[in-house]
Amino acid sequence: MNRKVSVAPMMDCTDRHERYFLRLISKNTLLYTEMVVDEAINRGDKKRLLGFNINEKPVALQLGGSSAKLLAEASKIGEDFGYDEINLNLGCPSKKVEKSKFGACLMKEPNLVADCLSKMQASTNLPVTIKTRIGYDNVEDYENLNNFIATLKSTGVKTFIIHARKAMLGKFTPKQNLNIPPLKYDYVYKLKEDFPNEEIIINGGITSVDQIKPLLQKTDGVMIGRAAYHTPYMLADIEKEIFGTEEVLSRQDVIEQLIPYVKDEIKKGTRLNQIMRHTIGLFHGQTGASYWKRYLSENMCVRDADVKKIDHIMDKIKYNNIYYDKNHILFITNFLNSNTSSRLI
Repeated sequence: MNRKVSVAPMMDCTDRHERYFLRLISKNTLLYTEMVVDEAINRGDKKRLLGFNINEKPVALQLGGSSAKLLAEASKIGEDFGYDEINLNLGCPSKKVEKSKFGACLMKEPNLVADCLSKMQASTNLPVTIKTRIGYDNVEDYENLNNFIATLKSTGVKTFIIHARKAMLGKFTPKQNLNIPPLKYDYVYKLKEDFPNEEIIINGGITSVDQIKPLLQKTDGVMIGRAAYHTPYMLADIEKEIFGTEEVLSRQDVIEQLIPYVKDEIKKGTRLNQIMRHTIGLFHGQTGASYWKRYLSENMCVRDADVKKIDHIMDKIKYNNIYYDKNHILFITNFLNSNTSSRLI
């Protein structure tokens, strides 16, 4: 499994539609599901919760829970569905998650986590990994983190994804927990030094290829979070500069190749906005990106949007007013009405 670069599991973001979209941009980046609760898998609609398109692979399933039995059963089900990895969430700081006894609060109970991981590994042939924080509340010394990882390592787990912030349990909102606790990359670097035979993946505050390159010199891999959702085409740069892929799809080609998937999903009852909302940031940083966002917001990211909107937008962007440089398309401009008063180049 190549974990050099991955996209983090994010609630309300990394659903199957987002993963299909991102896979069009990058063929090698490892993708993760949203967190799925073990009990929901065992008692709920498994196909609805776990079904995915084979073209999303490689894709890892992240589980939430603290019952060794339920997590083991969910891991086996995940393997049967075709996932490539099972990941245990030990980093989510929300109050709701803490009340259900999973996420970052489990850092307080390393022996319970170790039991869960042992049972999970016994139930599946897939690699079982963990995603955690560097600490919680006032427990933020490196020694505690080292001991926590050592306990989990004893179960046979080899891959540790570390969000380089502590979790403030019950004190901050999930959004605040992504910004206020300071990043401590040095903790992750030290883990790699102390556990040289384990795979240590760094996460938190990573927004560009320029950041990724030096991080890969000190760790085994990088996990990108919100930046991959808000600026998804950064994965094209990663594909070229990190994985060495010579050619990637242009932004226009990504949309064109997404269309057949969208039409097929609509036939199955999926609403257009459930898919297209993930593409809002595709033209981030390009001249006229605000017009793309506006078009989606007013025409495609609404409840009653239908497939005709797709054909309309494709008519507007397909080879009309495209500006080229010697490498590739710089920006696709005419996705608005042809009589718009705004010039986008």
